[in-house]
Amino acid sequence: MSRLLALLFVLGLIVPLSGCPGDDDDDVTIPDDDDDVTGDDDDATGDDDDATGDDDDATGDDDDATGDDDDATPIADAKVVGYFTEWGIYDRDFQVEDIPAELLTHLNYAFVDLGSDGLCHFFDEWAALSADGGNFPNLQTLKAAHPDLEILLSVGGWTLSTHFSDVALTPASRAAMAASCIQFVTDYGFDGLDIDWEYPVSGGLGSNTTRPEDKENYTLLLQEIRDQMDLIDPDLRLTIAAPAGPSTIPNMDLPDLAGPLDWINLMAYDLNGSWSPTTGHNAALFAPTGATGDAAILTVDNAVQTYLAAGVPPEKLVLGVPFYGRGFAAVGADGIGQAFTGMPAGTWEPGNLEFGDLDANYVGTSDWVRTWDDGAKVPSLYSASEQVWISYDDTESFGHKIDYIVDQGLGGAMFWELSNDTDTFTLTQQLAGTLIVPE
Repeated sequence: MSRLLALLFVLGLIVPLSGCPGDDDDDVTIPDDDDDVTGDDDDATGDDDDATGDDDDATGDDDDATGDDDDATPIADAKVVGYFTEWGIYDRDFQVEDIPAELLTHLNYAFVDLGSDGLCHFFDEWAALSADGGNFPNLQTLKAAHPDLEILLSVGGWTLSTHFSDVALTPASRAAMAASCIQFVTDYGFDGLDIDWEYPVSGGLGSNTTRPEDKENYTLLLQEIRDQMDLIDPDLRLTIAAPAGPSTIPNMDLPDLAGPLDWINLMAYDLNGSWSPTTGHNAALFAPTGATGDAAILTVDNAVQTYLAAGVPPEKLVLGVPFYGRGFAAVGADGIGQAFTGMPAGTWEPGNLEFGDLDANYVGTSDWVRTWDDGAKVPSLYSASEQVWISYDDTESFGHKIDYIVDQGLGGAMFWELSNDTDTFTLTQQLAGTLIVPE
């Protein structure tokens, strides 16, 4: 890509990639004009009949809901995986030098493009190689200062998953893609690949090519990548970003898909959003208080248990957590199950509000009321004057999710994404401080 692409990003004329965000668009076809930057829009049926919003301690100080992660036992070999977005260097001004490498075990660079020729290409070559010295060279400098940090290239994402089905279709196309992407890794000094196909069979953008055979072909593609990696360097990492919705998980060839992988990053967020029929939590750990029907099963726990029941080893499942919330506009009352119309203004895109923004500009200001849902173990914010309801995560809900990771014996935590945290990296520090075993 050229300097022109960089300028278009700055001017806001190109929509940032999403994915991992990235994550899982399920049961409902998400409108093509969805401005979601994470691309993790999951099952959005959420027909919760509970409209009372009385499932909570409005202070958020419920002693039973504190998520006291100070007592959590660190996990041996736990991962703390953070995504760094290529476009974040523009308007967000989040540079490689801003990455808190000491708080991470792994860093995923989002994204590398999978082209119509079935090969890996730069998405924004100017950002990767030239802007302020280039992200790729700057990441190698970061790695030299933090040799224990492993950096993976993420391929695809919500916007760049168009050609995965064609690439995975034949032995020849799989071999060509694997060789191309591994060459990217070795040429630029990275430690592996994170494949972010959103999604096999169905659930992604309507413009994506999909086939019923994607389910089996995805496993074959991953095995081909693993086999080629082993011939070059068996220590190269191979991971994927995987969906959390009840209609997209069945399109994964479980547990066989896990075989070639070092681990699976489970995108356990975007369970509700602008595509939902009523307000609902972005990443409820358990069923919200008073929830019924689909609203009661659109949970992090339900997604995790589905993977475990399918035979995925718990240590190979890394739980994704969101550093952002989802907003709903024209909401007449606090709580889940409320009617809404459209999305409120977000931090950068409508309806998407970064934790750093929420913490600095919403919580405790004006008439924004924080409510704790003790069933879901997540908070929300509501402004009666703005008629806006926001579901998000904070340190209290992360405490519960960290405890859950430990209790379930999972492989650690992944998050989308670094620039969404506070300037002091509040959430990143919490994850690192309670999951990583001190040396």
